[in-house]
Amino acid sequence: MSEKKLPFERPIIKKLNVNVPNKFGLKTEYDPITSIDGVMVKDLIKEFGSPLYVISERTIRDTYREAKRAFSTRYPKVQFAWSYKTNYMNAVCNVFHQEGSWAEVVSGFEYDKAIANGVQGQHIIFNGPDKTEKDLEKAIKNGSLIHIDHFDELYTIAELAEKMEQKPKVSIRVNMDTGIYPMWTRFGFNYENGEAWEALNRILLNKKLELVGLHAHIGTYIMVPWAYGLAAKKLADLAVGVQTKFNHTIKYIDLGGGFASKNTLKGAFSPGTDTCPTFDAYAEAISTAIISSAILPDHMPILILETGRALIDDAGSLLGSVIAIKRLADGRRSLVIDIGVNLLFTSFWYEHKVTPAQPFTHYTEDSVIYGPLCMNIDVIRENISFPLLNKGEHVVISRIGAYNMTQWMQFITLRPNIVMIDMDGKPHVIRKAEQNESLTSHEITPDYLKKINV
Repeated sequence: MSEKKLPFERPIIKKLNVNVPNKFGLKTEYDPITSIDGVMVKDLIKEFGSPLYVISERTIRDTYREAKRAFSTRYPKVQFAWSYKTNYMNAVCNVFHQEGSWAEVVSGFEYDKAIANGVQGQHIIFNGPDKTEKDLEKAIKNGSLIHIDHFDELYTIAELAEKMEQKPKVSIRVNMDTGIYPMWTRFGFNYENGEAWEALNRILLNKKLELVGLHAHIGTYIMVPWAYGLAAKKLADLAVGVQTKFNHTIKYIDLGGGFASKNTLKGAFSPGTDTCPTFDAYAEAISTAIISSAILPDHMPILILETGRALIDDAGSLLGSVIAIKRLADGRRSLVIDIGVNLLFTSFWYEHKVTPAQPFTHYTEDSVIYGPLCMNIDVIRENISFPLLNKGEHVVISRIGAYNMTQWMQFITLRPNIVMIDMDGKPHVIRKAEQNESLTSHEITPDYLKKINV
């Protein structure tokens, strides 16, 4: 029996676009990160401690203006709304608000923060499935834009409208098939099965509610701009249907967030800096879908964008120090640093760039970088080609501005200072490091347990 002949594949010689190797091989990092916005890393750590979060105000403003340019040059009416859940440090939020961004919140807690920051009620978008009656009353009273997530919420708002004798400004969140897997169907009303159209009919037939917009948030870290184009097209079709049946004009279409940042996802073949779409690519897909729809030119809606991660990730750095260098049982080299997963929650899904903060040798080893927690899952990088560092030397972890200051945990170690470097290169503490009193001030010990026998 003869073997099956394999098809011929011609050999290919590929040019490697890398720098000249040294005697140890290819260099994995070209330069240390010794400063941020002109402020030396060692000086920041000396003054504010290690670990330390550092936020660049300049990077926030530059990134925001680049995003706004991309969309406003392609569409006539664009409004950004800062996603509070991504990073709700007041100083961070207010930089975005100074740039003209509204507030997008998903809880009563975030809503109150936005009001306290001076955002007017009509410039707050209230998303999320868990809005209490108290939250809704507040939002209705302030004229905020309430994005309805489910029918129970719709009926509650209708009851409150009658009780308060005030007409709430509402939108619906729509989930849909845009070719993205997994499809997010747990939030909002489905487009394909007619649920979204039913919700719109119920709102418009109830004269006590004012339908002002349509909203979709198709997922997170979306790498393909065309998916947003499909979402925009489906929302535009709903807007046309509303106009045709009810002679009612939708004032805005909100495409939510989910734009990718330049971070590299775990398991990705190429780095995020190479694969992350530009703001121009997202803007092109979204604007083309809306202006090419059947919406009449005089009825073109405002385009609202709630992107968070893509606007803040690059602005955040996490500075830390080497605690120890160890050899594992299998011979691999490991570093223990004072940054754990309690402070870097996104290390569970990103291969964060970790860079020495001082000059280093060209020699590198495959290494594991651990945090300081007494947990086996406290791993910052599972495998990284890293130069030799000594105890006490410093590292910089880049692109950590999104979610790490909202999803962080007080676990084993207290949370450290957060510093923002302003446009003039001056650092400001925007959140003080926690002390034991930060926690115990909320504890209550019953009298019978105050006396111990140790």
